[in-house]
Amino acid sequence: MARIGGIPVAKVLIVDDAAFMRISIKTMLTRNGYEIAGEADNGRSGIERFKQLAPDIVTMDITMPEMNGLDALREIMRINPAAQVIMVSAMGQESMVRDSIISGARGFIVKPFKEEGIIAALKKLGPANA
Repeated sequence: MARIGGIPVAKVLIVDDAAFMRISIKTMLTRNGYEIAGEADNGRSGIERFKQLAPDIVTMDITMPEMNGLDALREIMRINPAAQVIMVSAMGQESMVRDSIISGARGFIVKPFKEEGIIAALKKLGPANA
């Protein structure tokens, strides 16, 4: 975990193909004390950024070009079984939620979401200033 003034701060990697969604999540998280480790616009680049940045938490969209979030989640869990990934998707079907959890996701947020919802999901993994 990163430290700001001696206080630990969770570093988050945001993976979403929509730039406006990455900006929105980034704004919400930084406003609530999280550090943004980096961003990626598809599952494949998300895996590479995960390896490079070693974030504490990953927010992962499901529907993306090149590699979807579910496949990226599985690969990240192979790299680090202790990875903390929260899936973020407009597709809230029960099967997607189940597949995500079975594959190792620590949570699932359905778009559109409110700031309180995403912060509550991340705090279950550890507060921003843990």
